[in-house]
Formats: sequence, C-alpha cells, structure tokens
Amino acid sequence: MKSAYELAMERLAQSEPSTAPLSDGQKKRLAEIDKVYAGKIAEREIFLKQSLASAQAGQNYEEIEKIQTQLAAERVRLEEEREAEKDRVRRS
Repeated sequence: MKSAYELAMERLAQSEPSTAPLSDGQKKRLAEIDKVYAGKIAEREIFLKQSLASAQAGQNYEEIEKIQTQLAAERVRLEEEREAEKDRVRRS
C-alpha cells in the first residue's frame, strides 16, 4: 500500500508537462530577455531611488512610503513580464 506522499508524488509527475531541451536559439533569446529586463529594472530603480533620496532629504514621509511601494511594485511587474516572455520562448 502506498503512502499519501507517494500517491501525491505520482500525481505530480503525471501532471507536469514534459519539457523538451532548449535549442541554442532559445537559450540565446532567454539570455537576451534577462539582459533587457535587468536593464529595465535598473532604470526604474535609479529613477525611483533618486526620487526617494529627494523625498528623504525633504523628510516627506508620505512620499517616501509611496515611492518605496512603487519601487517594489515596479520590480514585481517587470519580473512577471520577464517570466511571461521567457515562458513564450520556452513554448515555441
């Protein structure tokens, strides 16, 4: 008799789609996507950190909190876009 863990692992193995090895072109495209999105993230961080420094110098605490929230949201959004783009490349 199999344990619940073994049954769950079998179901997981059956539900996972088989992944084909990536071609060299796909690997290059994935690396390119990483570079592009790393640049976009860095660009937004530089811009928002400058705004954050300005708000900190003026001791505008509401603005500081707003900018920090925006910085976190922008990073998450760009990372999600990057992963979606990479998934499209992997599926093609």
